[in-house]
Amino acid sequence: MKQGNDLLRQGIVLASAILAIIGSFIGSGAAGGTPIQNASGGALSADATPIAPAVPAFGIWTPIYIGLIVYAIWQFLPAQKTDPRQRRLGYPVAGSLILNAAWILSVQFDQLWLSVPVIVLLLAVLVIAFRITLVSRPKNLVETIVADGTIGLYLGWVCVATAANVTAALVAAGFAGFGVSADLWAVGVVAVAGLVGVLIAVAGRGRLAPAAALSWGLAWLAVARLTGSPLSTPTAVAALAAVAVIVVLTLSLRLRSTTSVAPRLVAA
Repeated sequence: MKQGNDLLRQGIVLASAILAIIGSFIGSGAAGGTPIQNASGGALSADATPIAPAVPAFGIWTPIYIGLIVYAIWQFLPAQKTDPRQRRLGYPVAGSLILNAAWILSVQFDQLWLSVPVIVLLLAVLVIAFRITLVSRPKNLVETIVADGTIGLYLGWVCVATAANVTAALVAAGFAGFGVSADLWAVGVVAVAGLVGVLIAVAGRGRLAPAAALSWGLAWLAVARLTGSPLSTPTAVAALAAVAVIVVLTLSLRLRSTTSVAPRLVAA
């Protein structure tokens, strides 16, 4: 029975990865769909809100999707079939892939309000997957990169995407900020994203992948606010400050972790 359950899990992960890749083609506009930045009335475009990153930031989906495809194939190999770590990771990863496709569909069908609970749930599932990588160690460097690295990148980027998505939905719904300036609201949201980065760095003892993805998103947010519309120097400064804090803290924790656990494999 367990062998059958393992094969089912592996198959679901692989099928979910294929579904997510199909969704990514639709979301890019390559398969006839509307590019995400143009869908839902352009609510998620780079100039729609002060929390929207510049367009190049979305290039991070390429390594994330490559990592997810490689993971789906790698976990399907016989060596991973009965691995306790993969038994725990499989379904959360599959769930994240299905939610990713659901998010793309919700935006494609102009259901921006629906995309918010979907991406929040996606973030929660990725937190669960990330926690599993923290409480169990990878067997080798390949697993460190393919599993831990991919999940870390995925989590870090979705943290930024969630902030941008929620902000876009509020702006599209006519939220006026209760009289507080847009700059102040944007700085507050960036501060929350920075705090999340700090918490991930501490919990992960200096994991590089989530810090890199989160910092990437915030850095491109700063570029968008300095070079595009809406211009917002305070938001850009806050984003760059958050990047500096996340990078310095992550590297210091990483160095401490590597020094204290030198003979053991340190995850990505």
